[in-house]
Amino acid sequence: MKKKYNRRDFIKNTSSASLATILSSITAGSFLSSCSQKNKMPSTADSVILLWMGGGMAHTETFDPKEYAPYVKGMDANKMLSTFPKIPTSLDGVFLSEGLENIAQTLHKGTLIRSYKAADIGEILHSRHQYHWHTSYVPPQSIEVPHIGAWISKEKGKKVDSMPAFVSLGQRFDLGEGDELKSFHTAGFLGAEYGPIIIPEPGKGLDTLSLKGSMNFSRFESRNKRYRELIEKSELGKHASDYQMQSFMNSLENSYKLLKSPSAKAFDLSQLKSDEIKRYDTGTQFGLGCLMAKNLVKGGARFVSVSSQYVPFKGWDTHEKGHERVVGMKKMIDRPVANLINDLDQEGLLENTMVILASEFSRDSLIEGSNEKKLKKGAKAPEVVNDMKFYGLHRHFVDGCSVMMWGGGLKKGYVHGATADEKPCSIIKDKIEIEQLHQTIYHAFGIPNDTHYTIESRPVYTTPDGTARPELNLLA
Repeated sequence: MKKKYNRRDFIKNTSSASLATILSSITAGSFLSSCSQKNKMPSTADSVILLWMGGGMAHTETFDPKEYAPYVKGMDANKMLSTFPKIPTSLDGVFLSEGLENIAQTLHKGTLIRSYKAADIGEILHSRHQYHWHTSYVPPQSIEVPHIGAWISKEKGKKVDSMPAFVSLGQRFDLGEGDELKSFHTAGFLGAEYGPIIIPEPGKGLDTLSLKGSMNFSRFESRNKRYRELIEKSELGKHASDYQMQSFMNSLENSYKLLKSPSAKAFDLSQLKSDEIKRYDTGTQFGLGCLMAKNLVKGGARFVSVSSQYVPFKGWDTHEKGHERVVGMKKMIDRPVANLINDLDQEGLLENTMVILASEFSRDSLIEGSNEKKLKKGAKAPEVVNDMKFYGLHRHFVDGCSVMMWGGGLKKGYVHGATADEKPCSIIKDKIEIEQLHQTIYHAFGIPNDTHYTIESRPVYTTPDGTARPELNLLA
């Protein structure tokens, strides 16, 4: 039976997640003490929408198509580079793969990166690579490392007092690798108030936030008071730092403030005209998440993540029926992503709102890992394809990935980097790794690369060691 999220889940998702962050910080002994920023910079972005393609979106099947190989029984899997034909885009001479016709017509408004390299961090696991992508740090860590959305929330602050700075839409944690995904949906040592408000099902946003029915202000206030008493009387209150405890209480106050304010309406899609909902609705939570993300940015949110819902062996995790699965995923994302970009542009919001579409790694028909570092473990993928369920790209591949970005000071109509046209389609020009990508985003927000806090007597930077530099070629 599908779990229904309701008002109690909202309180649970904010308070229990915050409590978990405090507990993990205590276990690590990581207490916030200082921050140093030598160079203040101007910013070109004030909001981010991350469109997360969890599961491994194959670059040659989406944003970097290669030679088309139609299905023929008995075909050589090594010749299976792209299982979709190329389609033209709004940029002359630049092609995407079939099924992304709407997104293709937005390329003149954004930057296409075709040379992102996912990390070689041993055995390729989705949750490990997703942790790395969202935090810039390789797990496991001795401390709770903040999500990039938490860093931006902390450094830039709220735009609107009653609107959460960081909102996560569309990812449930009761399916598959839920605990692993939770480990990076956190503000870590920055404090609970900078962590995400989690809305697993955007289509039920009103149910999550409304005070109708069983939840009311007096009950919320009573619960808030009980949390305070619990903390003050427990071992938690004795051992946690004053900073972490105050941040936890601030997170509760922020939840209460949101529920009382007009900002809560941004989570209520039922107030919108049915035609607008239909433009985004593709029968999944992702399309509605894109619509809600637009409303949240308009309402003052700093960082909104919209997930295509990572569940092992489903969605972009194309271990079987790869071609068929990608057909469905493209139908799910193509129209809402294009509508989001065009609407933000028409409403004058794209200039200062950076939109990022990315995945933890790519895929290959046979290679697991990279061309230089092949791994033996991986999905079953025969060298000769005699069944449609093996038509598609099934193995995890880190040596060539695509990222699409729009707005927030990025170049328009720009393609960065390239991969080889021959198998294994690895990067051959202008490689970008996660530290560079993150620092480029931070740079657009005016956050310098020496930004750090001292935890357990050592500095922890926005990216490891604080030595990465932004890729300025991406910026206008």
